Order: sequence, then structure tokens, then C-alpha cells
Amino acid sequence: MGSCPVVAVDDDEYAKLIRRMNPPRVVIDNDACENATVIRVDSIKKHGILLEVIQVLTDLNLIITKAYISSDGSWFMDVFNVTDRNGNKVRDKEIISCIQNSLGSEACFSPRIENSVDTVPSKEHTFIEMTGTDRPGLLSEICAVLANRNCSVGKAELWTHNTRVAAVVHVTEESTGGAVEDPERLSAIKELLCNVLRGDNDWRMGRMTVSKDRTHTERRLHQMMFGDRDYKSTVVGAGDGKPRPQVAVMDCAEKDYSVVILRSRDRPKLLFDAVCTLTDMQYVVFHGTVDTRDDEAYQEYYIRHVDGYPINSEAERQRVIKCLEAAIERRATEGLELVLRTEDRRGLLSDVTRVFRENGLTIRRAEISTQGGKASDTFYLSEVSGKPVEAKTIESVRRQLGEMVVRVKQSPFLPPEVAGATSFLFGHLFKASLQSFRLGWSGPTPDRLVQRKI
Repeated sequence: MGSCPVVAVDDDEYAKLIRRMNPPRVVIDNDACENATVIRVDSIKKHGILLEVIQVLTDLNLIITKAYISSDGSWFMDVFNVTDRNGNKVRDKEIISCIQNSLGSEACFSPRIENSVDTVPSKEHTFIEMTGTDRPGLLSEICAVLANRNCSVGKAELWTHNTRVAAVVHVTEESTGGAVEDPERLSAIKELLCNVLRGDNDWRMGRMTVSKDRTHTERRLHQMMFGDRDYKSTVVGAGDGKPRPQVAVMDCAEKDYSVVILRSRDRPKLLFDAVCTLTDMQYVVFHGTVDTRDDEAYQEYYIRHVDGYPINSEAERQRVIKCLEAAIERRATEGLELVLRTEDRRGLLSDVTRVFRENGLTIRRAEISTQGGKASDTFYLSEVSGKPVEAKTIESVRRQLGEMVVRVKQSPFLPPEVAGATSFLFGHLFKASLQSFRLGWSGPTPDRLVQRKI
């Protein structure tokens, strides 16, 4: 009994030794592809490593146009075709150096501190996490509560999906510019925010927690939405004419994998959202491919649960499908994108969100940041009914907000797709075999892939 802790330490030290003997290898090639930079990453395999690599690339605002994923035993091999946001090859020396340093260092492949009770709280700001029932004007009410309690919002990100809302907010004391440390003040703020987050006709209570978690913000938002079970709602997509992601889960009897196939409109960070969800649901991606073309994305993953088994029940299959659909929809934004840049001041965020509410707009997603006395905020808005914002409403908002509005972009609502999910998924599947990715893996042939019977 007494030797167990020693063995655990020895195993950990052995893993570190193996990583030091086999450092990650990163190759960045601007000659291999005509219209993209090719990044190859080889490393020791561990759970979550694929997500960490994708996270590094997406945090640098790189667009992943293609990806080839493979693993062999304890070795992990990925190839990514990436461009910058303008569709050009990555030639910026600082970005290339950052990729090399981030992916080529042991830091990227070491365990992350997550949900640790021993983590020292930040002295610069307080991390507040909130989940609750979404409704028009909610962010305005949250901002008003914080402003009335003499708190400033330094940074925030908010997502909504299926009547649920999740937000991660960095809050500071107006008087000191530092974290809110008084337990009584935090308790009072929590009570007020939970009352705001509570829906009138919803059995789920609003939640606010002060977090010591250092998890990547967007990953944390996915985890919060997943924990709030936003994927269980059936409100979204019921006859609204909007295109929805199409997900299928099949068996690969030859290799004892489950095969996940995903098709949706392409957008930035789509790959991150899918892999983040599979990783946090405790699935391991062994092989896969990602392709984007004509604003459409196709993703294919060969997975097993961390226990080594493929998906083995209809209930589990349906859960994976629903969770992936939800993960894609949380960040998919159609409607009005409004970008604001201005000098920061007390009550600014509360005033801006009140303008939205008074014009009958609801916030679908928000990215808020204040740095060096400058506020830089992006809001994704729609009518309360979910329809696109009318021109007269846009003009009213512009008039009230004035020069702080630097960009307004109306994303059209696309008509429903004509082709059914099954016809595309299986049609594409026969065209895209992992054997063509030249990674040396003799993957299963299409005739060995069978859809699980319902």
C-alpha cells in the first residue's frame, strides 16, 4: 500500500524523461502548397494534445483550411494547411517564431492546471463565470449590477445557445483597479447576479462562481454550456429555415473505431469547437481529416473513448451527435456584427447594452475587452424574434452610439440546404479516404464503414 505514491511519481518522472528524449518536431513549410502554409507536428501522444495544437494555431488567428491527423502507437503526427485571416500564406516572422516556440516546447505538451483548488487567485482581476437563462437585455442587466457595485469589466466573452447563456468575465474594483477580494462583496454580487440569471419559467437556477480555473476561455465556455446541458433543448432550428450542422456517427468494424463525420458552413475556429467537444467528452481522435471548400467544411474523425472502446450504444451515439451540433451552433452567428472602439469610461458597457435593449435587439454573442484605457467590443445581434436586424434599427443604433461604431456587418441568413445530410455524408465519405492523405496509415476502406442501426 505504501509504495503506490512512489510508483505514481516514478511513472510521472518516466513520462517526463520520454518527452525530453523525444521533443516535439515542428516544420513550417511555405513551399509545399501553392495557397497555404503547411505545418507538420510530430510528438509523443497524450490525451488532449491535438486540441492544444489547434488552440495554439487558432489563438494566433490562423485559418485551418485542411488538416490530416494520424497516430501510431505512442506517436502523434499532424499536418495543417493554414492561412492568415486574409487568406494568405503565413510569412510574418513573429508569428512563425511564435508557432515554433509554442508547439516546439515542452510547455505545450505538459499537463495544464485546471480547476485546481491550490491555484493562487489573480491579484489583477476576479474571474467570474455565469450560466443561466438567456433573454433580451440580460447582458445590460448584468453590466448594471456590476456598475452599481462599483466593479469594472476588463474583459468578457458571452455565448448564447438554445435559451441558455454562459459568460466568463474579468472584473476589477473601480477604486483599486485590482481584484475583488472582499468575500462579503463577492457574496452580495453573486446573489444579485444569480437573481438576474434566473429565468422566470425555467427550473434551472442561474449560477455564478468565482473561478481559479486557468482553462482557455473558449474551452471553458464550451464546458460551461455542456454542463448546463444546452444540447438537450430542441428550440433552435425548428422550421426557422437556417442551415444546421450535419453530424453522423458510424461504426468502423475493421479497426474497432467509431467514425464521426461532420458537415457545416465553414467559419473560423470550427475545428477547435469540434475537437474541444470530443476531447472534453473523453474521446481520443486517432485519425482524421478536415477539408474546407466553397465556404463548406467537412470533418472526419476515427475515435475511441479513453477507455479504449468505440461508441457502443444508440444513446451514446445520439449524445455525441447532439453535443457536436450544439458546439458548432454556439459560435455560429448570423445577423448583425457590430464592432465598437472608444475611450473607456465608467458605465460605458451598461450604456451600450441598454441601447441594444431599447432598440429591440438581443445579444447572441459578445467579445469585450478594455486595455490601456481603450474599449474594444464586438457584439453579434439579432431581433428578439431571431430575424436579421432591419436597416432602420441599424441606423437608430448608429445614431445613438455615434463615432464609437467602427464596423457594421450584416451576415445574411442562408436558405435551407437542398441536399439531405445522409446523401452528402456518405457521398463524400467514399471520395475521402484516409489512404489518400499519404500519412502511411492503412485505414479502413469505405465498405467497412457501416452506420449503426437505430
